[in-house]
Amino acid sequence: MFAEQVLTGTVLVGTGTVTGIFVAVAVSVAPAMAAMERADYLRAHALLGKGYHPLMPILVNVVTLSGFALAWLAGPPARWLFPLASALLIGVQAVSHLGNVPINRSLGALAADGPWQDPRPLWRAWHRLRTALALLALLTDTVAVLAAR
Repeated sequence: MFAEQVLTGTVLVGTGTVTGIFVAVAVSVAPAMAAMERADYLRAHALLGKGYHPLMPILVNVVTLSGFALAWLAGPPARWLFPLASALLIGVQAVSHLGNVPINRSLGALAADGPWQDPRPLWRAWHRLRTALALLALLTDTVAVLAAR
């Protein structure tokens, strides 16, 4: 019972934290970065990125694994909802690694002047997708916790 409570807390707090960070980036950080000139944007991106790695991937992985573990401990329908939320978090990781991270890595090679294709619109589109997946995971985990009571 104690393990289930710890895992439940981990899932709710972790998924809420991931979602909250993504929402904050979507409504505040990304618009601010979109308004910056190229040199300022590249500098700000380099500084901001240092704070997210490795925290975010580790947090998402811990929450994902905790959700799968809860599938073994919870009864129906939570038994199916927790893994569904974990699958959504795998989607978050996939979008991050296949969409946002390659863009992030490419920015280090860009100069502050000269020709470029602005990566911000594509980065924001990928970010919106992973934010939506995280929000769906949080809602699914919340329903699972309520259903398990």
